[in-house]
Amino acid sequence: MTYKTQGVCCREITLTVEDGIIKDLSFSNGCDGNLKGIAKLAKGRKASEIIPLMNGIRCGPKATSCPDQLAAALRTLV
Repeated sequence: MTYKTQGVCCREITLTVEDGIIKDLSFSNGCDGNLKGIAKLAKGRKASEIIPLMNGIRCGPKATSCPDQLAAALRTLV
């Protein structure tokens, strides 16, 4: 699935979830090192476990963040 983000530097999130488990995850644009770290931490974990961890995180004065957008993407799948 490809999720078009809103309000963040990252343009889109590409992810694969099988049986509720995040199998693959990548971000297009954004803070490269941080987003690679988030992807590595999330892979292999249940989407339902990642959603509450990432939900509501803000990036500076923005109302959202790349982790928050990941939670939004995952909510569309579970």
